[in-house]
Amino acid sequence: MFRTNRGRVRQRTIGSLVTAGLVAVVLSLGVAAPAAAGPLEDSVSAYGRGDYATAVRLIRPLAEQGTPSAQALLGLMYVLGRGVTQDYAAALTWYRKAADQGFASAQSDLASMYDQGFGVKQDYAAALTWYRKAAAQGFAGAEYNLGLMYANGKGVPKDSTAAVTWLRKAADHGDSTAAFTLGLMYANGEGVPQDFTAAVTWYRQAAERGFADAQYNLGTLYGSGKGVPQDYVTAHMWLTLAATAGNQDALQDLDDVARRMSPAQIADAQKLARDWKPRSN
Repeated sequence: MFRTNRGRVRQRTIGSLVTAGLVAVVLSLGVAAPAAAGPLEDSVSAYGRGDYATAVRLIRPLAEQGTPSAQALLGLMYVLGRGVTQDYAAALTWYRKAADQGFASAQSDLASMYDQGFGVKQDYAAALTWYRKAAAQGFAGAEYNLGLMYANGKGVPKDSTAAVTWLRKAADHGDSTAAFTLGLMYANGEGVPQDFTAAVTWYRQAAERGFADAQYNLGTLYGSGKGVPQDYVTAHMWLTLAATAGNQDALQDLDDVARRMSPAQIADAQKLARDWKPRSN
């Protein structure tokens, strides 16, 4: 009936740097910037509304003056080609300047470029060095990718214990993809003993933050009674949320579980789905 444990582990790619990089710059403003708005805040605001030319005009002088958050944002803009011609070599230069000053998001992004060979020859050893520096500061994206490198034996001997350790750190720092990945590992017994109860715990953490694949897998576990008592109402709720978020497998499984439910149970599940709100942290 239910097709459980579906999904695949995804490495963070250059395209996924957008949100993490910009959020890191925004967070740095609250720590280091004065209360009044300045060029850095204005550049982030311009970037957010899609006025990339203004963002570059404001950010470049700050980057050239050595402000690490400005350097990181300029590096991100070169990666994406926003306000400038896409140029991975230039991105690498600006990320390195910020990374050398200890800016965690730039360290993580620089590691990703070495990891994937963007603007530089692929170099897992260099990637590990920069991921570790960012992970040591609690940067979730670096912790996640470091966990994957240990899980896959990229640049290091394969080490499931180290992989789980780093993925847990990332999940505990709010990384939904890391939580989902841990759920997959426990559900499928990949690198860890199979444990559906642990899988439910990690899927739930990601599902409660709106991660559609985790919502789907959590729904199937409730439907099959693996790791939790069988509960069709809760299964229907999570499958509905997953389907609404675009998970196509959830649509078929919704029909399957609905055939096992009374009209009153379906109504209860639909209300739970309507009332559901994602966790913000």
